[in-house]
Amino acid sequence: MVRLLYKLLRYSGLPVLFREWVQKDKVTILMLHDIDPDGAAKCLSYLKKHYNIIALRDFIKAVKNNSQNDLPSKALILTFDDGHKGNFELLTLFKELQIPATIFLCAGIVDTHRHYWFEHDYPAALPKDIKKMDNRSRLEWLEKQGFNITQEYPDRHAIQREEMEAMKEMVDFQAHTIFHPCLPTCDEQEERQEISEGKQILEQNFGCDIYAIAYPNGDYSQRTIELTKEAGYQCAVTVDYGFNTIKSDLFRLKRLSINDTHDMNELIVKSSGLWGFLKTRNGKKNGYSSVYVH
Repeated sequence: MVRLLYKLLRYSGLPVLFREWVQKDKVTILMLHDIDPDGAAKCLSYLKKHYNIIALRDFIKAVKNNSQNDLPSKALILTFDDGHKGNFELLTLFKELQIPATIFLCAGIVDTHRHYWFEHDYPAALPKDIKKMDNRSRLEWLEKQGFNITQEYPDRHAIQREEMEAMKEMVDFQAHTIFHPCLPTCDEQEERQEISEGKQILEQNFGCDIYAIAYPNGDYSQRTIELTKEAGYQCAVTVDYGFNTIKSDLFRLKRLSINDTHDMNELIVKSSGLWGFLKTRNGKKNGYSSVYVH
């Protein structure tokens, strides 16, 4: 049913209207995670044809300079959360299409055989409210299921150092904490460590120039923002629905999720912002996430 809805919306003409009018003088930031390279080719080709894909770093520079003239019409930024090993398979496409991308890395998982806690194979199903648990309770539950965030497993989830080196020509590596907690569920010391030390590890161990963070799961609070600024970041991306301008709050940059889709109808509808717009009309405050208040 939802696939039919994507198709109907695509051919309604509304995505074109959004792209040519709403997105024209805005900066759209897309969020992906681990899109399959076979399906990514047509998706990235579509985005290349209909948008001007720029680097996140260039947008931040334009904001700091308060210069709309530094940005092209229908500017779009590609971001990938977590640093999945499959991201390396996209390098050939990035080079062929000459498009930049930003990958937000979990500093404690990249270049290891540690697992992302939300992708590990557990004997029991994850509780539906696990992302709302306080961080210590979440870790205790995971440990009861035999999972430890620092344990090395036979298979790996994240990209390796050598792959990062090969990708640096096209990819800007930025921060996504150390072990991907939902930051507002941490106590202040845990949250500060995840934000600050995640940045330090990537800078000191991998030579990355870290200026940006993606809040895991898109969850953040005012304290999260304050700790992010304290750690020396210049900006942060959320999963709040919307577009960005040179007047945007750099620590609440908005993104559109396209769900790693291979369905062109879904891609066209979601990348235009139409899908997120309809979700907000349906009563979802931010389209994707909620903001915590301490």
